Amino acid sequence: MTLQEYFAPQPTPASDLPNPEPLLRSLTQGVLEVFAGVREIDQLARWFSEEAFRRLGARANLSARARSARGTAPARPVFDVLSIHETTPADGIVEAVVVVAGPGRTRAVAIRLEGLDHRWRATSFAVL
Repeated sequence: MTLQEYFAPQPTPASDLPNPEPLLRSLTQGVLEVFAGVREIDQLARWFSEEAFRRLGARANLSARARSARGTAPARPVFDVLSIHETTPADGIVEAVVVVAGPGRTRAVAIRLEGLDHRWRATSFAVL
């Protein structure tokens, strides 16, 4: 094993990880609040891989610029989680779709969690 491999995030089997559903709910709420401008993106950093966090930051910047161009103030999003659909393509990996209903529309949030270093981390996230 090389030095880089030794210090890289280590995969964790699902049996050593907690139930992912509460994290899926929290991540969905947190990301929607970041996009709405009422939560700091840094509060979510520990739950995302570096690449996913970078993409989240880029999307949050676009949302902030759109709000600024429209002249609207940040407002806390109001939504209900309608359902969570999880699949496990491999041990220690969960791919899920969280369906949320807001006042104007219903959205799907796709999340991929991977067990790394004995905790779940989101490696992919998309609001559809």
